[in-house]
Amino acid sequence: MTAAKPERPRLTRPTRTPRMPWMPMSSPPTSPTSTTRPGTAPTYPRSAGLFVIRRRSFSLLLHRRSAAVAGVLLLLLTGAMLLSACAGQTYVPPGEVWRVLRGHGGPYDLIVGELRVPRIVLGALVGAALGMSGALVQTVTRNPLASPDVIGVGHGAAAATVLALATGTVASPGALPAVSVAGGLAAAALVYVLAWRHGMQPSRFVLTGVGIGVALSAVVQLYLTESELAAAEQVKLWLTGSLNGRGWEQAVPLGWVLLVSLPALVWASRALRPLGLDPDTAAALGVRVHRAQLALTVLGVILAATATGAAGPIGFVALTAPQLARRLTRAPQLPLVASALTGAVVLVTADLTARTMMPPLEIPVGALTALVGGPYLLWLLAAPKS
Repeated sequence: MTAAKPERPRLTRPTRTPRMPWMPMSSPPTSPTSTTRPGTAPTYPRSAGLFVIRRRSFSLLLHRRSAAVAGVLLLLLTGAMLLSACAGQTYVPPGEVWRVLRGHGGPYDLIVGELRVPRIVLGALVGAALGMSGALVQTVTRNPLASPDVIGVGHGAAAATVLALATGTVASPGALPAVSVAGGLAAAALVYVLAWRHGMQPSRFVLTGVGIGVALSAVVQLYLTESELAAAEQVKLWLTGSLNGRGWEQAVPLGWVLLVSLPALVWASRALRPLGLDPDTAAALGVRVHRAQLALTVLGVILAATATGAAGPIGFVALTAPQLARRLTRAPQLPLVASALTGAVVLVTADLTARTMMPPLEIPVGALTALVGGPYLLWLLAAPKS
């Protein structure tokens, strides 16, 4: 008689409740801290001060305070332009200014429509171009004391203008802006070639620009001491930077340059964010640091050279506008739009002050910006790093 084998426990399949058509399908558990869904833009906490604008494949990250500051600066710019159109040796009421702008003419058509408005528009465009150029150069060099003036753009434009006047290659004064633009671009290209050594280091780039600028300044001074009095006075007036006697002939080309550069500026506003970090961190994020630095430098030099050709070398606007914009917005990187608006407000206000400070005399706006920018530079050197 044999012993009975123990029965093996039967494995039973767990019963499942049948899913009815109205019941949702089960989904994997999600983390309680997850605030996004796949394929959607992430949401940021309110404390970060950021929000995302997303349209299909395009997304743009905006800083709330930067957007608010840009709106306030735009209102300030509009008020400064209106005040500049009204104020002067002849006061024009705002209603008459608005009448001239609508094309109805009137007794103030010559003063407002042909003298003040073109000058004001040119000042706003030059200030915006210098502000953006300073933001680009300071981000690339990672130095708040850098500006297109430091890397030799203004000195190259001045030297080219002086050589053109000395050799008589310029047939008309209207060709001087093109000559100054070519000189600024050539000087910046020379600085870049001499500073390049297995990559671009910001310190070498700035020091090379300072050296080239000193050499070009010596060329200008040599011409001023050896030239005739009339030619020397013309060069001195151009070197101070002034909006007097300038209008649509200079404003329209600069406006076209800014309009054509708009796609590149949109790209630059996104490229500035990773370049504000450490170069190794930016490279780890997949950014081609050297290519981005070269592209941003070229864009900044083009803007600065075009602005210099339109109004002469106006100093300290490209230096102060980005830093003022950063302190107003408290953004982690230099804000491009706020820098442009700050530069426009600063230059329009400075030109208004230069016109109305000592009537009937008119101070060149470049001299006034240098007078204000010098103490600011000293304060920037002494201030603790933020």
